[in-house]
Amino acid sequence: MKRLIAAVLLLAALAAAGCAKKQAELPAVEGNAAPDFTLKDLSGKPVQLSTLKGKLVLVNFWATWCPPCREEIPSMVKLNQAMQGKNFQMLAISIDEGGKGAVEDFFKRGGVTLPALLDTDGQVSRRYGTTGVPETFVVDPKGVIRKKVVGGLDWSHPEVIQALQDLMNGK
Repeated sequence: MKRLIAAVLLLAALAAAGCAKKQAELPAVEGNAAPDFTLKDLSGKPVQLSTLKGKLVLVNFWATWCPPCREEIPSMVKLNQAMQGKNFQMLAISIDEGGKGAVEDFFKRGGVTLPALLDTDGQVSRRYGTTGVPETFVVDPKGVIRKKVVGGLDWSHPEVIQALQDLMNGK
């Protein structure tokens, strides 16, 4: 009888613990909240996505060894310049295993300046379910993924900039 009572109490405790668990995070797809993350930038400063709510955020996964990424980077630089002073933040997340050194060397050789974050262990890219690079997620000011772009894009094209500005303004 004592064993039965102990078993029932144990099951009740497990059930209560299961109910108290936080709901599983939704996948990184259009219409869902963007999974939060914290990564370090090139200076070692942590950047957390959720602290950027209120801004339109371009989360771009890339690598220095990726030809389409290298082709896309100049347009990202132009976009970042065009959006300066607006409620916009670009996060160029490098998945390079070489980390900071690889990215800094690539930027120096190409004369590139972008707000880069380091995901050398691939934890954030796995969380976002990326299948390759480049992959980009456009996160609206409320923290919702509004667009996922697989492959390179000319981010400096006037129609792309206008679409981003519309999202930034809640349209």
